[in-house]
Amino acid sequence: MNNLRVFFFALLLIASPLLQVTRCQSDSEADVTESAEEVSDLGIVGEDAQYFGDGNFSPAPGVDSVCVFPKNSARLVLTGEDTELLVGLKNDGESSINVIAIKGSVHLPFDHHLLVQNLTAQAFNNATVPASTQATFPYTFAVSKYLQPGSFDLVGTIFYEIDQHPYQSTFYNGTIEVVESGGFLSVESVFLVTLGFALLVLLGLWIHGQIQNLSKKTKRAPKVETGTGTRDVSMDEWLQGTAYTQSLSSKSKKKK
Repeated sequence: MNNLRVFFFALLLIASPLLQVTRCQSDSEADVTESAEEVSDLGIVGEDAQYFGDGNFSPAPGVDSVCVFPKNSARLVLTGEDTELLVGLKNDGESSINVIAIKGSVHLPFDHHLLVQNLTAQAFNNATVPASTQATFPYTFAVSKYLQPGSFDLVGTIFYEIDQHPYQSTFYNGTIEVVESGGFLSVESVFLVTLGFALLVLLGLWIHGQIQNLSKKTKRAPKVETGTGTRDVSMDEWLQGTAYTQSLSSKSKKKK
């Protein structure tokens, strides 16, 4: 049983890093969700729109951008599958905004200079946001199916122009959780299922051992039979003439 206990605790120590899976939603995301629900969709997607490329422009004054992952508060991104987010643009300026494109990129969380993947740019044609209005633009992206699961940083940028001057705003710069899209039969899932089965077997063996120990303790002690032994002759001589010898002689007579 001691070996079973050692094996049981060893399995727990091995599995503890995989079982520590945490998901949380920040307060800023709740604010983004509330803001995005107020905007209206004025964008028209097209392929012939102008795109500024990788130019580095400043955000326009009076323009605010927000981002929300619809029905995906944990920001889980499946490898090789499309992930949708919504970009909200609020125009508090005096001129209309001409939205050009939305682009994203994936970086290592500890150093944004280490680019992991450039995501597809989504261009817009005739997408304008008049002054003192808001608009929502969808953006769909997919990370590589060969990307190793883990935490990465997503940087999302929306490009636009006001009075023929180019600008850009970063609507999201935060962490996403990339997970394998292989369904249930992933490496971690197989390991967890195997571990759970092994723990159930160990638990069954431990319960069986405890039942056996209890059954052994509850068994009655065997009866000890005492046979007729030979009497010591010296003891008989010492007891001659006493009531004990008289009772023995009377018992022997009755037996005859």
